[in-house]
Amino acid sequence: MSEIYQQLRQRLDDLGTGFPATQNGVEISILKRMFTEEDARMFMMLTPMIEDAQSVAKRLELPVEQTAAHLEDMAVRGLLFRQKKGDLARYAAIPFVVGIFEFQLNRVDRKLAEDIEAYYQQALGKTFQAWSTPVLRTIPINREIVSEWPIAAYEDAMEIIDRQKTIAVAPCICRSMAAEIDKGCDKPLETCFLFGSHAAYYVDNAMGRYIDKEEARQIVAKNDEAGLVMQPFNSQSVGGMCSCCGCCCGMLRSLKLQDNPAEAVKSNYYAQVDQETCVGCETCVDRCQMEAIFMEDEKAHVEKNRCIGCGLCVTTCPTEAMSLVKKSEENLYLPPESGMETYIRIARERGVI
Repeated sequence: MSEIYQQLRQRLDDLGTGFPATQNGVEISILKRMFTEEDARMFMMLTPMIEDAQSVAKRLELPVEQTAAHLEDMAVRGLLFRQKKGDLARYAAIPFVVGIFEFQLNRVDRKLAEDIEAYYQQALGKTFQAWSTPVLRTIPINREIVSEWPIAAYEDAMEIIDRQKTIAVAPCICRSMAAEIDKGCDKPLETCFLFGSHAAYYVDNAMGRYIDKEEARQIVAKNDEAGLVMQPFNSQSVGGMCSCCGCCCGMLRSLKLQDNPAEAVKSNYYAQVDQETCVGCETCVDRCQMEAIFMEDEKAHVEKNRCIGCGLCVTTCPTEAMSLVKKSEENLYLPPESGMETYIRIARERGVI
């Protein structure tokens, strides 16, 4: 029985940032809770390229109706991605992060949260910032808080919202998991955005709800007020955008452990302080999720190698002493055009393709 799950673990380790093994096998326990043996076999036969049930059945020489029912059941349980266009449903294998982990919103319980936290501490968390291409990137809330123009549309959270045709909002999986093990925080929960087919997947699976652009803008503003960092998927065209806290979010927690979070996050901005107008109120110190701001001689100072350019310190500075500055041209980062390109880059860096 365990052999099939070892094979599944290896398959997942080939996707996204990986799914590494541990000495105590907590990752196998997680897989056994999520996948039946039949699920594991089906997952290993699929690829990240979406295909319909008929194609899968023909390729695997299985009955079409049985295959369709199994794929749909796995998609409902967050083990596959499903894209619907009219009456046609297509399915694809997905990484553990971003993917299966986030899709467990309806199945979170204390045992699963405990196992995933243990796995994060032992192995999983180390994968998030291990490669040159990150899965998520940090962006400002809007271009008004950046002192130097131009700012690309894909680097403005409000602009990303405005460009979408279909938007859904869902609870944060990280804060949901943390709450199950009594490590949650007081940040709002329904904060993370899904777009296009990803939005449809969340709503169809009762993990989120559709919202219009105006409510989305209001949620972004509330996220800023609550001190949440906006992190879309690391591509110019995004299927989702997270709203992260430094205490629960796996990505930010991993970043905080880096010697140089500013480089790992691939942000194109950093915060600076006008010492003349800073009044030493320490609001920015409290809001910084990366502990990048410190006080010296009753003035705020930014540790640039820890600043990820989110702008939380800028939006609430009472004297406008804080601002975001664009990095020099040679240090600017251009995100991949699509999510598929992001995963291909990561796979090449990991040596799995």
